[in-house]
Amino acid sequence: MKNNNQTNTAIGDASTNFMAAFLTMVFLFFVVGFLTTVNTQFQAPLKETFLQDMGAFQNTFATLITFSWFLAYPVCGGLGSRWINKFGYSSTLVRGLAVMCMGLVLFLVSALGASFFPDSAIRVGELSLPVAFLVFLLGSFVTGGSVTVLQVVLNPYLAVCNVPGTQSVQRLAIGGSANSIGTTIAPYFVSGLVFGGVAASDISTDMLILPFAALAGIIAIMAIGMRYINLPDIASTRDVGDARVERSIWSFRHLTLGVIAIFFYVGGEVCIGANITMYAFEQSLGDAALITTLYWGGLLVGRLAGSTLSTVPPRAQLITTALGATVLIIAAIALDNPYILAATGLCHSIMWGCIFTLAVKGLGKYTTIASGVFMIGVFGGAVLPLLQGVCADMLGGAWRQTWWIVVACEAFILFYALVGSRPRKENLVD
Repeated sequence: MKNNNQTNTAIGDASTNFMAAFLTMVFLFFVVGFLTTVNTQFQAPLKETFLQDMGAFQNTFATLITFSWFLAYPVCGGLGSRWINKFGYSSTLVRGLAVMCMGLVLFLVSALGASFFPDSAIRVGELSLPVAFLVFLLGSFVTGGSVTVLQVVLNPYLAVCNVPGTQSVQRLAIGGSANSIGTTIAPYFVSGLVFGGVAASDISTDMLILPFAALAGIIAIMAIGMRYINLPDIASTRDVGDARVERSIWSFRHLTLGVIAIFFYVGGEVCIGANITMYAFEQSLGDAALITTLYWGGLLVGRLAGSTLSTVPPRAQLITTALGATVLIIAAIALDNPYILAATGLCHSIMWGCIFTLAVKGLGKYTTIASGVFMIGVFGGAVLPLLQGVCADMLGGAWRQTWWIVVACEAFILFYALVGSRPRKENLVD
């Protein structure tokens, strides 16, 4: 499956034109953002359709949709790194898209099962959990695994590919902007296109069949087409067998703390992006999709602005955004206002690129391995939203005080920006 047209290229080889490869990566960032948010947006609708017989555990089980997706990151991050080192970047992208198609097919199977076998369920006492919901969770895990593999490719590739007039944090911000376009339109894809704008009480699972069949077909075509796109390889960012890896990846302190920072960043970002909809439902606000779109739209605006910050160091950007997010979340809790909470998207917009850039600084041939390890931190997107859902159930279905979890996330990110991201001289490889 290895792409024979793929060529090895050094990081600093200015003679290689990375523009087509760069645009391909940016488009794939869009796909990653779109599908990630589509998955989270099914929490509230499937809570209404699948989980009505789960009693006081409805929020907990609804957030398992997000948990299953992000559980794939620590499981599959290392797989993505191994595939890159063995097959190269291009072939790994093809494999990732093939796995994504499989995950979307599982979503389709879930919808078909709910439509044709609505009474198939696992019963524990008075609680009843549909088997189709479990299949949906499996689909979330598999599709999340594919997204993990893609991101193991996308992040280091954008960080080091030679596009004149840009620095790594800018390229990551541009990729993040494409990601945010996907996340911004995803809520209305679910509420408007998939469910046709109907009220929650009128939602049915057979509405999922055609959209997931179409998405699976599109991704399959993309996987086939990707085999014919020539993506220059960047061999010096990966272990291709001719360089000995002498030390543990965890010996790099700024990387280890960066993984923890990503855990809290992704956890906080997904807590808001996934659970703000249920916060809005709790307050009986008319257009929960609008609030979610405002959040992801804020990330889009922030990332577009961030792509122009060629002279502002990543550390300064991270300090400013972590402080801003903290103030906004505390204000949202104090005023019990989801709209203020949605404004944190502006602050979250460039955190990923800043943390990644700081965490892989000076790692040389360890960069690809570090990118795979980095995906372990994304597990925060599984743990913290689920913890928040459990807390909401413990508080009688109330979400307001659960946002203090996100305040704690911002506090660690600020620590990383100020202290933890500063590499020790003995840890620099290049």
